[in-house]
Amino acid sequence: MTIPEHARGYEDFEGTIGRTAAESAPWWPPEPTAPAGAPNIIVVLLDDMGYSDIGPFGSEIDTPNLDRLAATGVRLTNYHTTPVCSPARAALLTGLNPHRAGYGSVANSDPGFPGLRLELADDVLSLPEALRANGYATYAIGKWHLARDANLAPGRTRDSWPLQRGFDRYYGSLEGLNSFFHPNQLTVDNGASEVDEYPEGYYLTDDLTDRAVSAIKDLRAHDADKPFFLYFAHVAMHGPLQAKAEDIAKYRGKYAEGWDALRESRFAKQLAEGIFPEGTEPAPRNTEPGYDVPPWDELTDDQRDRYARYMEVYAAMVDSVDQSIGRILDTVEAFGELDNTIVVFTSDNGGTAEGGPEGTRTYFSQFVHHPVPSDWERDVAHDPELIGSEKLGVHYPRGWGQASNTPFRFYKGQMFAGGVRVPLVVSWPAGLARAEGDDGIRRQYGYVTDLFPTLLDLAGLEAPAHRGGRTAQERDGLSLAEVLRKREAASPRTEQYAEFGGHRGYYKDGWKLATLHRPGTPFDDAEWELYDITSDPAEIHDVSGEFPGIVRELAAAWERAAWRNTVFPLGQGFGPQARRPSHARLADPVRLLPGTPVLERFRSAQLVQYRSFTVDAELSGDGGDGVLVAHGDPQGGYVLYIEDGRIKFGYNQFGRVSIVDGGDLPPGTRLIRLHAAATPKLRWDFTLALGDGSRPPTTVADLPGRFQLVGMAPWTGISVGRDARGPVLWDLRERRGTFPFNGDLVAVTYTPGELAFGPEAVAAIQREAELAAD
Repeated sequence: MTIPEHARGYEDFEGTIGRTAAESAPWWPPEPTAPAGAPNIIVVLLDDMGYSDIGPFGSEIDTPNLDRLAATGVRLTNYHTTPVCSPARAALLTGLNPHRAGYGSVANSDPGFPGLRLELADDVLSLPEALRANGYATYAIGKWHLARDANLAPGRTRDSWPLQRGFDRYYGSLEGLNSFFHPNQLTVDNGASEVDEYPEGYYLTDDLTDRAVSAIKDLRAHDADKPFFLYFAHVAMHGPLQAKAEDIAKYRGKYAEGWDALRESRFAKQLAEGIFPEGTEPAPRNTEPGYDVPPWDELTDDQRDRYARYMEVYAAMVDSVDQSIGRILDTVEAFGELDNTIVVFTSDNGGTAEGGPEGTRTYFSQFVHHPVPSDWERDVAHDPELIGSEKLGVHYPRGWGQASNTPFRFYKGQMFAGGVRVPLVVSWPAGLARAEGDDGIRRQYGYVTDLFPTLLDLAGLEAPAHRGGRTAQERDGLSLAEVLRKREAASPRTEQYAEFGGHRGYYKDGWKLATLHRPGTPFDDAEWELYDITSDPAEIHDVSGEFPGIVRELAAAWERAAWRNTVFPLGQGFGPQARRPSHARLADPVRLLPGTPVLERFRSAQLVQYRSFTVDAELSGDGGDGVLVAHGDPQGGYVLYIEDGRIKFGYNQFGRVSIVDGGDLPPGTRLIRLHAAATPKLRWDFTLALGDGSRPPTTVADLPGRFQLVGMAPWTGISVGRDARGPVLWDLRERRGTFPFNGDLVAVTYTPGELAFGPEAVAAIQREAELAAD
C-alpha cells in the first residue's frame, strides 16, 4: 500500500504501513549497543592531590588498592594536567583544550569572554555522551564543578549539569569543594537533596562510595551485560581537610620529622621505583616570596606539632580514598568483571599552597582571595585535638604542598611541574597485559585532553560526529593507547600550550617554556623561563639565556596557540566578582516561608556579602522556641533563635563565636529584626531589635565590629525555621539538634543594601596591607 502524501508521522519509519495490522510490518529504531566484550571504564579523579601522594609514586601513605592497580597496570610519569580544577575536568570530559571548552578558570565567576564561559557549549560532545551512544550505562559520582555557581539554584539553566551532559545518574557536589561531615548541598540527579541533618558517623567519601557501589549493583540486577562508565570525581583532597578519627589515628606521629625529611624519603623511593632515572636532581624548597617554605628545623615546637597534625589529616584522607577504590574494585570483582574493566586514577592538578605559610584552622578565612584588612584573622586558634574533625575546617601549610609535589617546585595554580604534573595509573588486565620485562613505567609526555580519545581507542569505540544536530567540535586530545601498550612507543603529543590567571606555559619536544606572572606586570617575553624537562624534570635550571632562539620559537608558538584556543584576554582580574549584570537581581529582597528548602550557597551569599542587610522575622503569636533563621555552618555563619523564651543572636566569625542575648521576648512581639551595617575594612555592626508591628522596632542588643563573612562563606545557605546541615553554633546543636522553631513563624524577609565593598575599597585595603608588610 502506498502511504498518502497528506499522511504525517511515517517519514522515518522503515517498516511497512497498511490500513490494518495484517497488512503492516513493525520496525524499531536501533538501540545503542556496545560491542561484544566492551570493557567497563572507571575513572577516579582526585582533587588537589600532588605527584607523590600515593604509593606507586613514592608515598608512605597506605594505598594498597592503588598499589594493586599499578602492579599490573601502567604508570605514566610524565602526564600533565591544568593548574586548577574546572579546566582539568572540562578537558578530561571533552577532549578539548580547556579554553576552547570554555574553562580558562574555575566555574566561580562569569567574566563574559569566550574562553571563560564556564559552561559547556551546545556543540561540545562529552565522554559520557560518546559512551552512551555506544551502549554504555553512565554514572557520575562526586565533585562536578562544570556549572557556574550562579546556575546551581532552582530555575537556572542546567545545560552544564551532569545529566544534561551524558550521565544517566548523578550524586555528589556541584560545587568546587565541600565539608566532609556536613556538606552544604548535595545533588541527586537534577535536584538538590533536601536532607536537613546528616546522620551520626556521616562522612562524604563513604557516602559517595556507597552510591557508586549501589549504582553498579543496581545495573547488574537489571542488565547482566551492559558495560558501564563510572566517573568518580572525589571531593578529596580539596580543603577543608577533614577525616574520620580512626583514619587520623593511623598516622598520628608519622610526620614529626617534617616536610624536608618527607621530600627526601619520597624522592628516594621514586628513584628506587624507576619513576625518575638515577642522577635526577630534585628541586630545593621553594624560596620565591609568597611561595617560600621554611626549613622544618627552624620552626618552633608548637608549629612542628600543629603542622604535623595537618599532614596526618591529609594522609588519612588519601588512605580513605584508597579504601573507597578498594570497595569499588571488590564490587566489580564480585561480578567477575575486574579483568575487563579499564581503571584510570589521576588528579586534577598538583598539591596546593592554599593553607598559606602556616596552615589554618579556619579554612574559609584563609581562602579569601582578595585583599583583606591587616588585622584579618586567617587562623583562629583551637584545641589541636580538633584538627581534622567535623568542628574545624583546616588546611596544611604550603610546605606540605611542596612535599606532596615531590620532586617539583611550586603548587596548584602555577605552570611549573608542581602545579601540573600529577600521577596517572591505568589498569586493564584483559587489554593491557604487560610484556615480559616491561616495568609498566611510561615516561612519554601526555596531557589531560588525551584521556578521552585514549579510552575510546582502548575500548574500540567511535565518538558521534554530532551533538544535538550540530557538528561536534573537533577534539584536541590524542590517543595514548600505543604508549600504554608499548614501552618504546613515541608519544603522539609533541606540543601543548597552557595558561591560567596570566601564568603561561608551552611544551615542545622536551622543552618547556613557563612564566610565573606577577600581578600588575606586563605579559611580555621577559617573563619566560626555559627548561629541558628530559634532563631536568624538576625545572630547576633556567636555560633561557643559553637558548634564546628556542625561547623565541616557543613564545611565538604559544601566541599562535593562544589565539587558536580563545585564551585572550589575559589577566588576573577575572575573580568571583566578575559577573554578568543580570546577576544583580539575585540581591533583590526575598521573603522566605517556613518549610522553604535550604537556599543554595551562591544565592544566599548575594543577599549579605559585601553589603549591609536586614533580616526580618515575622511572628503571628506569642511563645515558641527554636531557630528563626540560620545561615552558615561551623566554618562561619550567623543564627537568630529563641531559647527558653529569650531572643539570641549567634555570630560565628570563621570560628570565633560571639552570642548576644536580647533578653526575654516580650508578649505581643511580632517582628524580630537583625540589621547588619557594613563598615569600612570589611566589618559588620549588628543590631537586634524587637517590635509589635505597630511602630518601629526597639534595639535590644548589638554586636559591633565583626569581620564580614566573604569569599566562600557562609558555606551553607539560608535555612528558615531550623539550623540545617552544618551547625553555626556547636553548643546549640549539641543541646538542641537542628532546633526547629515550634512557634508561629510567618516568614523571614531579607532586604539587602547597596554593595559597600567595590574596587576602591579593595584598593584601600591593598594599600593598608602593603604598608603593614613593609
